[in-house]
Amino acid sequence: MAAAKHSHHGFDEKQGTDTSRFRALGCPVLAWSPGGSQVFWPGERRPADMLSLVTADVLVCEGGKTLGLMPRIILADDEATARDLDPELALAVYGKAQLPGVPTVNDPEALARLVAERGFLLPGLDCGACGREDCRGLAVDILAGRATPADCASRAGAFTVTINGQPLALNPFVAGILGAGLRAMLAELKGFTPGHVEISLEA
Repeated sequence: MAAAKHSHHGFDEKQGTDTSRFRALGCPVLAWSPGGSQVFWPGERRPADMLSLVTADVLVCEGGKTLGLMPRIILADDEATARDLDPELALAVYGKAQLPGVPTVNDPEALARLVAERGFLLPGLDCGACGREDCRGLAVDILAGRATPADCASRAGAFTVTINGQPLALNPFVAGILGAGLRAMLAELKGFTPGHVEISLEA
């Protein structure tokens, strides 16, 4: 399992530390020690940009109420708070709040089973190739039963790329250009025949 934390207000850090001085310069900072390692990038990155740094079957993300890439468990004790956390993307509510059409589940094991059965993460390209305006639109349709994660156009097609085991999100236009270019180059090589092709590249 891996965990992610999103904050609209940035992250507190003690002034005067080595990492804070380097971060003040606006450059990426790598920090490691026997107890752990960190990477600080200036500005905000998409979750997909960072997933290649972890190996996990489940990603638990705290915060990110404006992210429309994945379903959520709403933690709330009143309806007003729950409604502010985008119920259209909710698998369940954990707490005292009640929302029409969204089950309230206060058993952690039942929540874990629900996430394992219905969890997904879309790439966040907002390319529109699935017919929706953005990834949130597809996520809402998936949770409503009108679509599945396989309807994400970046996950389908004859050209795919994985980096360290993680699929790289490619919108159909980019995948088409890259795939057509590689096929054209390979077609000029002696011994080339159409079919499944594997290319290994160390970056």
